[in-house]
Amino acid sequence: MKRVVITGAGTINALGESVPETLEAMREGRCGISDLDFRDVERLAIRIGGQVKGYAPESHFNRQQLSLYDRFTQFTLLAARESVAQSGLSFAGDLADRSGVVLGNSGGGLTTQDENYRAVYEEGKNRVHPFVVPKLMNNAAASHVSMEFNLRGPSFTVSTACASSNHAMGQAFQMIRTGMCTTMITGGSESMLCFGGVKAWEGLRVMSKDACRPFSATRNGMVQGEGAGVFVFEDYEHAKARGANILCEVLGFAMTSDAADIVMPSKQGAARAISGALADARVDRSRVGYINAHGTGTAANDKTECAAVADVFGQHANDLMISSTKSMHGHLIGGTGAVELLACVMALRDGVIAPTIGYEEPDPECALDVVPNEAREAKVDVVLSNAFAFGGLNAVLVLGRV
Repeated sequence: MKRVVITGAGTINALGESVPETLEAMREGRCGISDLDFRDVERLAIRIGGQVKGYAPESHFNRQQLSLYDRFTQFTLLAARESVAQSGLSFAGDLADRSGVVLGNSGGGLTTQDENYRAVYEEGKNRVHPFVVPKLMNNAAASHVSMEFNLRGPSFTVSTACASSNHAMGQAFQMIRTGMCTTMITGGSESMLCFGGVKAWEGLRVMSKDACRPFSATRNGMVQGEGAGVFVFEDYEHAKARGANILCEVLGFAMTSDAADIVMPSKQGAARAISGALADARVDRSRVGYINAHGTGTAANDKTECAAVADVFGQHANDLMISSTKSMHGHLIGGTGAVELLACVMALRDGVIAPTIGYEEPDPECALDVVPNEAREAKVDVVLSNAFAFGGLNAVLVLGRV
């Protein structure tokens, strides 16, 4: 089995339009959640989110491209460009044939859907743009990334709600580890912050009207975000041979299904995913120093996740640091695990643990070290990234320092 490393990272999200900007915001514990700004927002009960403010699509793409790129695709391409540039890779010949794309996404071109439903049903128009279908399809971002970078290997999209990015990155990891591919562009994106997207989530009654406060006794729900996180996963020997700057190593991955409830999480399902990832990585539990939690800020998720961590790690759970960066950038649904993986890379590479901001009051059912409100300097060798989705779908990645 081949070793797999990360040699490039890129992002755009509510905290910044690049990895350096995002990590600086995480170090400062800065909140990117603000008042939403789009058409008909006044008709919503929920009016906050981790929206990418000041974003100008025409600064990055020409008119023809914008006719094909939904907002989630635009975010993906920008993050991919940053990631590939950092990796220093150029895809040609055999490498192009052995490189591909696997991305996570849940809503697809929801902004495009929202705009065109409005045009047909509200404004009474009888025609839509001929590119509506290729613009809104969930695999649009993966396809455009493959075309931009000449990636001729496996390219596809994984859609498993809030675990989409972790599932995608897990597939990319496995394809390189088994020798199917040499490099993979992987991660995820989402852009659901439009009237129809937020209105649908309002119906679940799990959204906060003021802030995301994971693990705090005063929490009152999740907050949506948008953006993308994209990485270059690479065969370690290939990266080493070309003198690449290695950010960290992907050590293991596991995925489980609760097979229980469409919205309520299961402690057993989450615990099996965590244990399975550690077993796959062949890492003793005592070596784990930090967990980037799913941490949505809902009572059901927070308590279930903390209970699962306590079950798996036993006494060592008291020595772990666990934080939720959703408190800063919001919940990117299908793209969330990818942006959160940046916090894992920062922990391993820079020795900085991103905080859980908005923390006000301890919850006895979440009695772990949640790194409240301020980032912390700490050397860690192994970290976990948790993702637990509606449908009872769980995906956990294990990363380590090289």
